[in-house]
Amino acid sequence: MTHDDAGTHVPSTAIDYIAIEESPAFVEHKRRHRSFVFPLTVAFLVWYFAYVLLADYAHEFMSIKVIGNINVGLLLGLSQFVTTFAITTWYVSFANRKLDPTAEKFRHELEEAERA
Repeated sequence: MTHDDAGTHVPSTAIDYIAIEESPAFVEHKRRHRSFVFPLTVAFLVWYFAYVLLADYAHEFMSIKVIGNINVGLLLGLSQFVTTFAITTWYVSFANRKLDPTAEKFRHELEEAERA
C-alpha cells in the first residue's frame, strides 16, 4: 500500500475497472438488475399516469360511490401508496436474493485486488 504526498491511499497496482465492468458476470448482474427495474418502473408509471388522467378526465367514473362516502377515486389514490410499498418490498426482496450476493462478491474481489 502506498500513499501520495497528501497521505491519500494509492493502490500499488491499478485495478482495471473497465475490464471488470465488461466481464460476463458483471454484464449479467447489470442485465438482471435492469430486467427487473425497467419493466416495473414502466408499469408503475403507466399506472400512475392512468390515475392522473382518470382523475382529470373521468370525473363521473372516479366519483362512483363504493361504500358510503368512499369513491373509486379515493380507492385508486390510496392504492397508489399500496402499490409503492409493494414495489419497494418486492425490489428489496429481489435485491437481497439476486443482486446483493453478486454485488458483495464483486466488492470482495475489488478489495482483494486493491490489497494486492
